[in-house]
Amino acid sequence: MGEPGKRVGYIRDAWLVVLLALVFGGGLAGVQRGLSEKIAENKKQETYSVIPDLVEGADPGKTVELVVEGRDGKEARVYKVFDGEGGHGGWVVAADGQGFADRIEVLVGLDRELATITGLYVLEQKETPGLGDYITSESFRSRFRGTPADTALVVVKDDPKAGNEIRALTGATISSESVAEIVNAALANVRDAIGEREGSEAGADSTE
Repeated sequence: MGEPGKRVGYIRDAWLVVLLALVFGGGLAGVQRGLSEKIAENKKQETYSVIPDLVEGADPGKTVELVVEGRDGKEARVYKVFDGEGGHGGWVVAADGQGFADRIEVLVGLDRELATITGLYVLEQKETPGLGDYITSESFRSRFRGTPADTALVVVKDDPKAGNEIRALTGATISSESVAEIVNAALANVRDAIGEREGSEAGADSTE
């Protein structure tokens, strides 16, 4: 007589566990969605706040966010940057890739001709504290400023001897190389798409 009652109890307890899992799972999913939206908004605000550091004379309020199709066939986010008088001053390209410890997100400033890197900002990283996380320092980021945007960057351990060479952080060569590779891949991916967009807009303006 006791066995059927035990089975009913087990089933009831199992359904209770399932119900609680669904409730807590749904709650956690809602919290994660809320956090994701908040994180995305914070990153957007941070991006606009550093644009003047990436492109000299930029007015964040006049920046136009664009989505272009990269060479990889995926959508890529770029920012067309203008100065206070509305003149086109340059570009900012958002990029990400694998670092030594986790993914790294960066913003790359470019001149209007897409020929020179005008600035670099690390938006997110989880590299080794005291070593790889120095990729966020101005002393490292400034090494990218003035380097060519149309030639692949190369990380070296000694003083650079060529314009496309970036000196690695001491003890963090992999993190340094990761940033350079992310920049190289992002620029190669969107440069043609940006150029084509600009060309088509210029053609449309000339016919008006």
